[in-house]
Amino acid sequence: MRFLIDGMNVIGARPDGWWRDRRRAQEVLVSQLVRWAATGQADQVTVVFDGAAPDQPPVVDTGPGTDQPPVAADAEPRVQVCYAPGGPGAADDVVACLVAADGDPATLTVVTSDADLGRRVVASGATVEGAGRFRARLR
Repeated sequence: MRFLIDGMNVIGARPDGWWRDRRRAQEVLVSQLVRWAATGQADQVTVVFDGAAPDQPPVVDTGPGTDQPPVAADAEPRVQVCYAPGGPGAADDVVACLVAADGDPATLTVVTSDADLGRRVVASGATVEGAGRFRARLR
């Protein structure tokens, strides 16, 4: 299974104060995605965040009970982290373009609660899962 995630939409689905440290919220989500993908529930995960890429990739915490130290997210083969500079909604455009350009969009699940983005990706052949439902998968 392949997942394409509207990162800030998923982060924003839980009002836990993420806006005080946007970078940390992104790192937490990426860490959750890496741990989830490692369980075999996803073959490929791409998360797209609004905004410019940071100087360093997000740090992934592999979780309690592992012997591995935190690593850079770009070292994790199943999870790809992308950034979409260009203002609010830029990630939506990148997600829609990725789906439209995909050779087999029927195998993609786009995670977002954004109705407009959902309509765009369904029109290109992908399925949509809401951010809240997806967060439940990560638990």
